Amino acid sequence: MGSSVDATCPVPPAPSRGVEEATVVSHRQTAANTFRIRLECPGIASRAVAGQFAMLRIADRVDPLLGRPLAVYDTYRSSGDSVPQGSPEERRFADFVYVVHGRFTTALQDLGPGAPMTLWGPLGNGYRDVPRTSHLLLVAGGIGQTALLTLGRERATDGERVTFCWGAGRAAAFSDIDDFRQAGMDVHLATLDGSAGTRGTVIDLLDATFPQGLATGPTHVACCGPEGMMAAVGRWASGRGIGCHVSLEAPMACGVGICFTCVAKVRDAQGGWDYKRTCIEGPVFPADAIDWS
Repeated sequence: MGSSVDATCPVPPAPSRGVEEATVVSHRQTAANTFRIRLECPGIASRAVAGQFAMLRIADRVDPLLGRPLAVYDTYRSSGDSVPQGSPEERRFADFVYVVHGRFTTALQDLGPGAPMTLWGPLGNGYRDVPRTSHLLLVAGGIGQTALLTLGRERATDGERVTFCWGAGRAAAFSDIDDFRQAGMDVHLATLDGSAGTRGTVIDLLDATFPQGLATGPTHVACCGPEGMMAAVGRWASGRGIGCHVSLEAPMACGVGICFTCVAKVRDAQGGWDYKRTCIEGPVFPADAIDWS
């Protein structure tokens, strides 16, 4: 999950577990129209795995009424950590990164330290099914990097080669790029206006980064971003015989599978398809299982 998407369900269901009252610890702008908020939420911070998300709601407000899905960008043991420390069960703080778009994020950007939030999570399957490989290729578009940092760090720490390719409209849209470099990833950028990195789309970036193909051993792709971009990355990987998992961004109202606003068409092994809830069966799916039509 990347940036928040406003949903239209009239009443938010009350999740039966995983609800946590949190407090804003810090909140800063990191790029054009992009903010990073740190919350004290030990229940979520200690249990989240790479690729999961939480539903966030501004406490004690009825407008906006619903929670919004944001990827768990990173987790920390203390409020002032600049890098994650300690075992997962020691972590009390989680960072979320978002682009201001819609009623919720417009209101969220004004919250300062000490403001109360209500969260439920961690939610979704995360990147548990992404196989171990010689080379993990992470591909982000727009705000899709938020779902990929912890996965890349974990794999780089375990000795995998990790390449991170990130495409955006312009250089001002890139948020905290050094987080990925410091996590041990080889970072490559693309912008549509040519203001940073390769000029063009993230597919242009992939072609430019790997002009001779990927011949360094088994490779797998993990991707998050706009739907059209993920479909293109899935085709790019499939054409080279590379497996690919995508993290879908879908409108959500509950995050716990009750409202069915986040369904995606997913193919089965027999060639048919069914609707799958992004918040429960996803958000991560094999790219070749998604019906992108």
